[in-house]
Amino acid sequence: MKKLTITLLCFSAVLLMSLMVRYVPERSTSLSSEKAFNGGTGHFLYVATPGIRNYLGYGGHGLVVFDIDNNHRFVKRIQTKGLKKDGTPSNVKGIAVSIPLNSVYISTLESLQRIDLGTEELVWEIPYAGGCDRMAISPDGMTMYLPSLEKDFWNVVDCKSGDIIKKITIHSRAHNTIYGPSGKYAYMADIGSPLLYIANTETHTVVKKTGPFSAGIRPFTINSDESLVYVTVNDLLGFEVGDLKTGEKMASINVLGWDKGPVRRHGNPSHGIGLTPDEKEVWVCDGFNMRLHVFDAHSPYQQLTTIALDDMPGWVTFSMDGQYAYPSSGEVIHSKTRKVLYLLQDEQYNTVSSEKMVEIFMEDGKVIKAGDQFGLGRLHSTER
Repeated sequence: MKKLTITLLCFSAVLLMSLMVRYVPERSTSLSSEKAFNGGTGHFLYVATPGIRNYLGYGGHGLVVFDIDNNHRFVKRIQTKGLKKDGTPSNVKGIAVSIPLNSVYISTLESLQRIDLGTEELVWEIPYAGGCDRMAISPDGMTMYLPSLEKDFWNVVDCKSGDIIKKITIHSRAHNTIYGPSGKYAYMADIGSPLLYIANTETHTVVKKTGPFSAGIRPFTINSDESLVYVTVNDLLGFEVGDLKTGEKMASINVLGWDKGPVRRHGNPSHGIGLTPDEKEVWVCDGFNMRLHVFDAHSPYQQLTTIALDDMPGWVTFSMDGQYAYPSSGEVIHSKTRKVLYLLQDEQYNTVSSEKMVEIFMEDGKVIKAGDQFGLGRLHSTER
């Protein structure tokens, strides 16, 4: 009887452990994946690598495609350029999509690539004086705001040709960029400044500023009617909120219950923030504790929960329908249940981790809808 009890206890423990292990999908031969290979039709996550510095151990080099509707299974790897002078892959800095041009754009430290999503061939690669950082494309898909590599300016670029339309001088360290869903404004975050700079996209001139915030602005996000901005800033484990209409800083929120410690990358504790598409929650990265902290997106910004990750997060974005959260550590999280569903894995079953990914809907080799590398609010947006 004693042996039987011990056996049952061991069996129960093994069963419990198996239930706790997250699901890692096997390679699929389903119709969805066959279409992805042959017909260019489906619902995919495009992940640019190396998307954490130039570390090839986080997914190698290329544009890695996953089938969102088929348990985020690996589909294929598209060859990309973006090489340094010594022939090794350069850091990927950003990713964005132009629907009318059927193209995905990848910026690296030195250059910008345009890749046709139908043929998967490189259309052009252009090196820009001053380098490249995380860019944004207009809703009509024709204009890009491309920051220099932490210099004092942004280039306004023609998405078709790559030609520079205008240069906008801002402050000292150009970095992250969001093109508002209205198409009327572009939002530019300069690490060296506590102000968010807002450009009129007809004149390509700065017409407004929001802040000052408590320090230089790192990743940020906005809601869909372009009335609120949520920013992470240097030295804060948490986030701050600004009014885009009045230009005032509204709140500063600290993550409670977790120590602020040193981080391996980016130099600040919360590098990465996303607003759920329904604009109800803010998800904030915690690099030291390897967590995502979830907050109510409205005052008093109640701290709701925390989610453990396998590696340091430096970014988080969401699927357009809000079902999935994508931290840069490689997990696919169900936004409502907070459960880790899958790990993104490549053709060699290696975990793919990147701060540069975008959701794309394809039909017969043509983009019909695309998300954004930023976790943007979509409550009042018309999906494009």
